[in-house]
Amino acid sequence: MNIKNNLANIVSVARIFVAFAAIALLYVHTTWAYVLAFFLTAIAFAMDGLDGYLARKLNQSSEWGSVLDILGDRIVEVSYWIVFAVMGWISILFPLVCVARAFTTDGIRSVALSKGMTAFGEKSMQSTSWGKFICASRFMRISYAVAKVAAFMLLIVVNTPGIELWSGTPALHFITMTLAWIAIIFCVVRAIPVVAESGKLFQ
Repeated sequence: MNIKNNLANIVSVARIFVAFAAIALLYVHTTWAYVLAFFLTAIAFAMDGLDGYLARKLNQSSEWGSVLDILGDRIVEVSYWIVFAVMGWISILFPLVCVARAFTTDGIRSVALSKGMTAFGEKSMQSTSWGKFICASRFMRISYAVAKVAAFMLLIVVNTPGIELWSGTPALHFITMTLAWIAIIFCVVRAIPVVAESGKLFQ
């Protein structure tokens, strides 16, 4: 494989392993492990933006790259929600909603891909202006990413061993859970256009 010509795709895949390393550290119940997990989480989400930038900058945009980008998003996002729920930091509702949404939208997008359409870009399956805004606009994608990464990083911070912020700082607890709810609401809202405009794929 030519690394230079596949740099964007390599970043898409590599960030999955960075996120897994961060998640593994959450099971090492020490302050420094959580501090490292915090920074690795930040790096994993920064790589989400980096792969898209490299794809555009190096002219490496492709259908395969689009699939890898979404695949990486799903694996990273669902993994964090599941682990947070297993640790008792959030309700099991969060990963359940996230997984249900992922299966629904990605199932529909797989049909779109077979018909030559992609989730984003010039061949986007979204044909309405509101659908393109919710699913593909820079504003919505960045807003969702910011809410998600802020919620994930704060969940790690407030549960860091030795700091005791979860029960000792009610205001921070409230902010963290508010961001978590905002992130999961974004998750659901951004699925609405995919479902609403899917009828044309089955005609």
